[in-house]
Formats: sequence, C-alpha cells, structure tokens
Amino acid sequence: MYLESIKKEIIHELNHFHTFFYRGMRNQNEKFEGRIIQCFPSIFIIETVDGVIKSFSYSDYIIKNIIIIS
Repeated sequence: MYLESIKKEIIHELNHFHTFFYRGMRNQNEKFEGRIIQCFPSIFIIETVDGVIKSFSYSDYIIKNIIIIS
C-alpha cells in the first residue's frame, strides 16, 4: 500500500523540472536538475538538464537516497 502511494507521487511529478539530491555510496553526493521522464513498475527515469539519463528504484526514494528538493 505504501509503495503504491509513492508510485502515485512520482507519477504526479512526471515532466516537471526539479532539483534532485542523490546520496550515493561512500559520501558521493550529487545535486542535479532534471525531470522525471518515465515510470516503470520498479524504477523511474530522470533526464538531467545536461541530457544524462539516470534511473532510480522506488526504494531509493523511500529510503531517501534520491530526494526531490524543489
């Protein structure tokens, strides 16, 4: 049930530009701007303003490895 509400929240943000913060392994943090371009059953895809494609799982969002800042 909780996962479904997270998926709906991410789908609601499709094609809106946001600033994201990613907490990687070993303190490799990254802040970038982009938009969510696709949502799949297990992952969602973000395209940065530089044209780089990044994919994240919904569990990354749940445990706050990827955060939508604005």
